[in-house]
Amino acid sequence: MSTVATDDRTRVRAQAKWVRMSARKARVVLDHVRGRTVPEARTILAFTPRAAATEIERVLRSAVANAETNHGLDGDELVVEAAYADEGPTLKRWKPRARGRVNRIRKRTCHVTLVLAEVEHPATRRRPRKPAEAPAEAPAAEEKPKASRRRKKKEGAAA
Repeated sequence: MSTVATDDRTRVRAQAKWVRMSARKARVVLDHVRGRTVPEARTILAFTPRAAATEIERVLRSAVANAETNHGLDGDELVVEAAYADEGPTLKRWKPRARGRVNRIRKRTCHVTLVLAEVEHPATRRRPRKPAEAPAEAPAAEEKPKASRRRKKKEGAAA
């Protein structure tokens, strides 16, 4: 199954392969960045304390550089359209334990991908609002003062 882009926005992609962290940890940070503009994403990544934020920030910088160099786009006018981390190969290591036994250590890697697109500007212009008309003043009828809640409860209990 393939997906076809229905609009004519330019898309730019950058990928970091064999990043030495698990894809699960990278996805936590990528969820914060997806759908944001590039300046917003940079700010979020700068203040995110997770180690994945530095790696993702490098990929974001690379994607913006690709857009500016190869396509002549303005980096601040881009949106993070897609951000995902796929699992890479796992390095398998062994750690010796007591009585001649061994524990397996899995050093996971991931491939981080960011897709940037131009900001979508609405093609249709909005109609200007009509000025609000002042309501015609009706003759004021004499109104009875409203009964308070306590008085209503007393009247309801007495009945």
